[in-house]
Amino acid sequence: MKLFTVLLLGVIGAGCGYSMPTMPAQPGTMPAIAHLVPASTAADSSTMTLEVEGTNFSSAAAVNFNGQAVTTTFVSGTKLMATIPASALMNPGTVRVTVSNPGAPAGMSGGAMPVTSAPMNFKIH
Repeated sequence: MKLFTVLLLGVIGAGCGYSMPTMPAQPGTMPAIAHLVPASTAADSSTMTLEVEGTNFSSAAAVNFNGQAVTTTFVSGTKLMATIPASALMNPGTVRVTVSNPGAPAGMSGGAMPVTSAPMNFKIH
């Protein structure tokens, strides 16, 4: 009878939503950009591949070109390849390039705090 009571209370406790406390989301590792290859292109260029070299790139890192995430391929922790659409290369000017690493998921919510590198300028001439 005691065993039945203990099991019943355990089932009721689990059914009421009791769980372990959750940890808050943790920020990802801060990426840093060292070089952009090429560092510039002509206005009205066709779609191009931009090589981003630096440090602390996550396998899920995203390259942001003028504030917009672009298709990014992870090569290594120090190199990413980004596909820059022709529509983003239409007008001359200076464009900011950044890299964002996702945060580390935590707790039951799975929330994460992404971190973004300092910008590096890319010239469209």
